Amino acid sequence: MKDQAYLSMPAFTATCCLGNGLASLRSSLLSQHTGLVPCKFESVDLDTYVGITNITEDKVFLPAELQDFDCRNNRLAYLGLQQDGFIDAVEKAKCRFNKTRIGVFLGTSTSGMLQTEKGYRELDPQTGALPSWVNYRFAQNTCSVAHFVRLALGLGGPTAVVSTACSSSAKVFAMAQRMLLLGVIDAAIVGGVDSLCLTTLYGFHSLQLLSQNPCMPYDTNREGISIGEAAVFALLTRDGSYMPSGSLLIKGVGESSDAYHMSSPHPEGLGARQAMQSALQQARLSAPEIDYIHLHGTATKNNDAIESIAVSAVFEEKPPASSTKGATGHCLGAAGALNVAIGALALQQQVAWGSPGTEELDATLSPIHYQVHNVARPVNHVLSNSFGFGGSNCSIVLGLKD
Repeated sequence: MKDQAYLSMPAFTATCCLGNGLASLRSSLLSQHTGLVPCKFESVDLDTYVGITNITEDKVFLPAELQDFDCRNNRLAYLGLQQDGFIDAVEKAKCRFNKTRIGVFLGTSTSGMLQTEKGYRELDPQTGALPSWVNYRFAQNTCSVAHFVRLALGLGGPTAVVSTACSSSAKVFAMAQRMLLLGVIDAAIVGGVDSLCLTTLYGFHSLQLLSQNPCMPYDTNREGISIGEAAVFALLTRDGSYMPSGSLLIKGVGESSDAYHMSSPHPEGLGARQAMQSALQQARLSAPEIDYIHLHGTATKNNDAIESIAVSAVFEEKPPASSTKGATGHCLGAAGALNVAIGALALQQQVAWGSPGTEELDATLSPIHYQVHNVARPVNHVLSNSFGFGGSNCSIVLGLKD
C-alpha cells in the first residue's frame, strides 16, 4: 500500500484534566503525573475521583453568534479548539480546499446533558416547564457539538456525531477515512468532546463501576473507573503535500461489534481481537511490527481481563503496552480520540508510555507486556484500542512517514 492511501494527520490537539493543549499532556505523561482529584463536581455526592478540566462559565466565553450553543460541553470544545494552533491549521486547510469539502466528525456520549440536568432543578412550579435557557437542540442533542464546531471553524462540509459509548471518538476516524477514500471530502476534522454530568457519574455508580480511589488499570487491586472529560481534535487529509518525512499517519482502522451484551464485552475478547486484526490488515502490518499498544485499560475487573485475553491472542510477541487512564481518567465519548493523541505523542517522543496509578500488576491476567513506567525506545507503529458498551470496538494503527 502506498503512503497516499494512508491518512495524514498534520495537526492535532488535546485538552483534558492534565491541562490545555499538548504541552501539558506531554509533560504530565513524561513525569507520570495524574490529573485525577476527589469529586467535587456540581451537587454530586459520591466517593470517587474525576479528571476535571479547567472549564467554567467565568473562564471560557463563546462568541456572541454562538451563544445559543452555550453549555459545558461546547465550552470545552471551544477551549480545545484554541490550543496548539489548531484553528490556524484549519484555516490553512480551508485555503487549500473548499470549506464545503472539509467534514466534521466527532464522538460524544452525553453531549450537553448537564444543561438539561440544571434545568430540571428550576422547573416552573406551576407548569412544570423547563426554563427558557434550556435548549435541547443546541445543548443536549448529540449532534450539538459537531454543529457547534462546524460553525466555530466556518466549515460547510458534511457533519456527523458518533455515539457508541467509549469507542465513539475512535470510530470517527473510520467514518472520515471512508469519506476521504470515496472522494466525498478532501479533509476532515475528527475527535471527541465529553464533559462531566450527573447522569454519567450516577449511572456508572449504579453499575458499581466507579473507583473510590484514582483508577489503577491492570492492577491487582483495581476497583473501577475514574471518569474524566476531554476535548480532542485532529485534522485528517489524503493530500500528499501534507506528508513530509516524519508526518503522523493513520495507517489502519479496524471496527467490530460483539453484540454480546449491553454492558459487557465478549468473554473471550472476540470483537476486540477482530478490531485489532482488521486495523493491522488495513495497515498491511504484522503483529510484530507494532512497537507499543495504547490499551483501552479502563481499570474495571472485567474489561482489563478481557482486553488482556484479546491482546495476548493477537500478539504472540508481546510489545510494550499500557493504559494512561490513571492520568486522564476515562473520558468516555472522547476517550478514543484522546488515546490516538497519546499514541501520536508516543511516536513523536519515541517512548512507550507507562501506566500512572498502577502499582502491582494482576498476575491472573493473560500475559501481555504491561508497562508501569515510561520506557524510551524506537516507536514506529502504535496500536490504539477503544472498546465501548455493547461490544462496539475500534482499533487504530498510527505511524510515521519515512
